[in-house]
Amino acid sequence: MNLRLRFFYRLLRPLVVVFLKIKFGYTYKTAKSLPSNYVVLSNHLTDFDPLFVGASFKRQMYFVASEHIARWGWIYKLLKFIFEPIIRYKGAAGSAAVIEMMRRVKKGGSVCMFAEGVRSWDGATGEILPSTAAVIKRGDCALVTYKLSGAYFVSPMWSGASTRRGPVSGEVVNVYTKEKLAKMSVTEIADAINKDLYENAYEKQLANPKPYRGKRIAEKLENLMFICPHCGEMDSITTSDNKITCTACRKEMTLNEYGFLEGSKFKTLKEISDWQKKNVLKDVENRKSYVLRDAKLSTVDTRHEETQLAKGKAEISMDTLSIAHITIDMNDISFMAMHGQKAIVFTAGRTYYELIAAQDVNALKFFLFYNARKLVKEQAEE
Repeated sequence: MNLRLRFFYRLLRPLVVVFLKIKFGYTYKTAKSLPSNYVVLSNHLTDFDPLFVGASFKRQMYFVASEHIARWGWIYKLLKFIFEPIIRYKGAAGSAAVIEMMRRVKKGGSVCMFAEGVRSWDGATGEILPSTAAVIKRGDCALVTYKLSGAYFVSPMWSGASTRRGPVSGEVVNVYTKEKLAKMSVTEIADAINKDLYENAYEKQLANPKPYRGKRIAEKLENLMFICPHCGEMDSITTSDNKITCTACRKEMTLNEYGFLEGSKFKTLKEISDWQKKNVLKDVENRKSYVLRDAKLSTVDTRHEETQLAKGKAEISMDTLSIAHITIDMNDISFMAMHGQKAIVFTAGRTYYELIAAQDVNALKFFLFYNARKLVKEQAEE
């Protein structure tokens, strides 16, 4: 075990706990009776999640982090010196990250990974793939499942750096020893992980509403809401303070401190999200295309160096993804993911790309289009 990393973990953990309690009112349960080494899997709701999870674990562990942090210059150098994160290329196969995880675990270390890969946009835990369970099965170590509750409302994915204060907590759900895992199939492990980590923020909020107070609580909701629920116009949503307005039909809605919509046929953002996904699926089936009015496309190499290829209007269809003079065959895209609100990363052939939408442009619709297209193609092949 690296003495430098243990020192910094022990030094910083109490300071992190104080910060989380002051900023969010965070409550947690300390993890006890843990095996010698393990993989922690947690649901993923905020950029603060590594801090939330780390508060419960007194023993130093490594965190799996998105590749884009390796492009943060001196900030990443500092993070690497203090924490040595395991870098994973979102929108790629991720085999190198898995190998590095297992290497550190077999040396006696423990690793925390956010099993969904991306933060939840609507407060519900996404499906955790069987491949994650397969990695755990091969790891010859224990599995600790950890669930965050209420975190979606304190820092929604769509809100950028904006935060609120309200009930948020974290705790270990289950500990699976390596002996127990050895007796479980990959399917059984996957089912256990999905059951342990599932969180639907709005189910709890509807049953027992709690306020999450902050400033400008609806601003940047257009990062999530790209279709007006009243007139169906795309890219017509603007926000200010707690107000949401459609520039096409002039309908105005409000997001209150409980996270509920007022002045809309939908009460929750989860309902909006589900409705939009259905609309995107219909558009894909009807072979419509989506446009980003302003974006830039770059490649990212194994040294984390970016090379900009094109800038301007981007378009995605069943057949191609294009921007300016660059056209990529959709059949060549094997993986796609997002980091943050504006960046889409994907692998086409052997090349790793990053497509970043302008600040006033919704990028989520491209990612949803890709997922809907994938579903349509799979159904056609059955």
